[in-house]
Amino acid sequence: MGLIFYFSSQPYGEQDMRPSLSLYLPLDLLRPLLAPVSFTYHGGEVSLATHGIDGLVEFFIRKGAHISIFFLLMITTYAAFLVNTSWNKRTAAISALVVTVLYACFDEYHQSLTPDRTPYIGDVGLDSAGALIALGVIYAGNKRRK
Repeated sequence: MGLIFYFSSQPYGEQDMRPSLSLYLPLDLLRPLLAPVSFTYHGGEVSLATHGIDGLVEFFIRKGAHISIFFLLMITTYAAFLVNTSWNKRTAAISALVVTVLYACFDEYHQSLTPDRTPYIGDVGLDSAGALIALGVIYAGNKRRK
């Protein structure tokens, strides 16, 4: 939670990874792959034409980070509840899901207080998707152990 809070308190300019992407990724090789990608997100078009190759790759990295970080938050919260409470697995899983989704809401609110950041309910959806994927992994793992 602390890491999420830290990242959401940074203005976008401090997190802008576009200038360094070409150092680590073959952007020219990704261009033909991403050329047909075009969709609407947060009221604007997301495409190669609107974002450029570096902006489009950064968009996918950022949105993937939402899913990944909240997946990990869900897993670690579930594990913490199992270890530190007398709750059964179902109660721990549901409670971890509620905590994770509520924290996703708080994170977006926190971003509204940060310069150059805008909250968006769609990001809460991505965060919740990460939590739900984790819930599926937890369920599958528990079912497999039986």
